[in-house]
Amino acid sequence: MTPFSLNRYSGKKVFITGDTGFKGSWLAVWLLKLGACVTGFGLPPKTHEDNFTVCGLHSKIEHINGDIRDFTLLSDAIRESRPDFVFHLAAQALVLDSYEEPHQTFTTNVTGTLNVLEAIRKNHGIKAAVMVTSDKCYENREWVHGYRETDPLGGKDPYSASKGAAEILISSYIRSFFQERNSPAVASVRAGNVIGGGDWSENRIIPDCIRSLRCNHSIELRNPHSVRPWQHVLEPLYGYLLLGSALSGSEGKTFCSPWNFGPHSCNVVTVEDLVQEIICQWGSGRYHITESQQKNKESNMLVLDINKAVHLLKWNPVLTLKKSIQLTIEEYRTEGLSENVVFNQRSAHIDEYMNIQLGLVRP
Repeated sequence: MTPFSLNRYSGKKVFITGDTGFKGSWLAVWLLKLGACVTGFGLPPKTHEDNFTVCGLHSKIEHINGDIRDFTLLSDAIRESRPDFVFHLAAQALVLDSYEEPHQTFTTNVTGTLNVLEAIRKNHGIKAAVMVTSDKCYENREWVHGYRETDPLGGKDPYSASKGAAEILISSYIRSFFQERNSPAVASVRAGNVIGGGDWSENRIIPDCIRSLRCNHSIELRNPHSVRPWQHVLEPLYGYLLLGSALSGSEGKTFCSPWNFGPHSCNVVTVEDLVQEIICQWGSGRYHITESQQKNKESNMLVLDINKAVHLLKWNPVLTLKKSIQLTIEEYRTEGLSENVVFNQRSAHIDEYMNIQLGLVRP
């Protein structure tokens, strides 16, 4: 078995924080396909349309309602589930919300991450842990070239600052407590602007577009020229799974560092370009540009350098922007159908994605 084989998850116990969230629920679906026994820990889903709910994951995994800021509840859940792998995805994940609730953002993203790390440290038997932060952890200077894992951390908005702080915290724990041979192998991962079905967050461009298209309303664009590296959710999740596999191998300690996961440059486009492609594939729709009334704005440019993951993990993004949007729209169109239909469609998209990764079909 190679260090990057996803077969390592078969028959293993995996603990996911934030399993009811967008990426966490997709990760749970993938791990179930790989034959893992999944335990999730997180807040209840926010809506009946969230990916966790429409996929029927409440009946497919063991879910524990809890807040990662509650150390005792979290640590007890990890101890009782006795996982081989931990994937930490629970977070306050919205930049604009961080301006409204900075205290909640920092306590969730920093103290919550501290609690996960401390629970990992105190519970024996964990082989590997993947700690998810964000591409916004970097001190953003609006560079046109990608940020590398060694570039300075920072962020002027509370969300970005909280993710930069979480990265410093993770690095400290790796160097202070996870160096011994028998200790867990831990790494952080950075990705952003992830799209896919089942995401109904407020102030995110894809959910906002789908809400408008469903109602035949014009899509409102406030920041049409902002440039982002758009990627379907399966791209970074594949990277997280490869990294978790590598961490659990005999050379796992060599992978204990930060990792970027983003698309190739062809997927780095403006918000307006993205919306035009969404309307084209939806088959109808319109948009209008309005002057942003937001007092607190997000950055205009943010791109990641992914060479480290490409060369050392053998991970490579394979989906074009057009294909990513096609999959996303197909996923939103299945919502409202039975849980098994939605789950099976998500599962089929994972199979299709892996066939593209293996070169069996064209992207």
